[in-house]
Amino acid sequence: MVTAEQRRAYRQLHVCVLLWGFTAILGKLITLPADALVVWRMVLVAVILAMIPRSWTGLLAMSPRRACIYAGIGCVIAAHWLAFYGSIKVANASVAVACLGLGSIFAAVIEPIVFNRRHERSEVLSGILVVPGVMLIVGGVPIEMRLGIAMGIVAALLSALFAILNKRYASSDDAFAVTGVEMAAGALLLSVPTAMRGISIPGVRDGVLLLVLAVVCTLLPFVLWLRSLLHVSAFHTQLLLNLEPIYAILLAAVFFYEYNELTGWFYLGASLVVLTVLLQPWLRRWQGENEGRQRR
Repeated sequence: MVTAEQRRAYRQLHVCVLLWGFTAILGKLITLPADALVVWRMVLVAVILAMIPRSWTGLLAMSPRRACIYAGIGCVIAAHWLAFYGSIKVANASVAVACLGLGSIFAAVIEPIVFNRRHERSEVLSGILVVPGVMLIVGGVPIEMRLGIAMGIVAALLSALFAILNKRYASSDDAFAVTGVEMAAGALLLSVPTAMRGISIPGVRDGVLLLVLAVVCTLLPFVLWLRSLLHVSAFHTQLLLNLEPIYAILLAAVFFYEYNELTGWFYLGASLVVLTVLLQPWLRRWQGENEGRQRR
């Protein structure tokens, strides 16, 4: 039975999906290189959180061990965003977000290991079913964009990993403090190699877009997402987040006319990936009913 807390968590996740659907669009509009974009995004969020007293209260209540864990998760998030925005820059927004549809498949494999439970057959089956969709996506983009697909797949893997790690560890600390530690650690990780390449200072236009990206599409949904993880599994979280590619691909078509760069095979493959993900609840229910009949 779904509790009131779970229903609220699902509503919060849908808000996150809507807001995160714009991140690929903003990533395309911002002219900075992928590494500089990620550094500025994380720095802005960390600075804003540092101005909120609640963040410091939560940080002081946090054990050093857990702070180190969150810092490690922040590095995973930074790597995820680097791969994601790299995919957008190398290929396009549609390719990057379509690859994120693989996140729930990675979550289905990784989450049972982290939480020490058995893998479910429905999750393994969904992993098998998604393969044809991925093959169609690869075949539906120009050869020069295929590096972007590889980066997008890495981004999906890292997305599943940091969602699971946050589910595992972030349930007992304040969401503002956790987000602040993760953003600061990720920014610190990438700032050194980014500075070695030369610091990219955003112009006025990029600065405004970065501020929107940091506040509206990062800080707000990230805090809502961490709170929702208290009541929803990482797998089901990833399941809902796979609606993001639908919104983002539609937005990319409207803003950038990316359908001119991609063939129908790409959209068929992306549809198969998303459909496989959306079928997951029915596969789980089917497995449960079969196991119930076997016990009887």
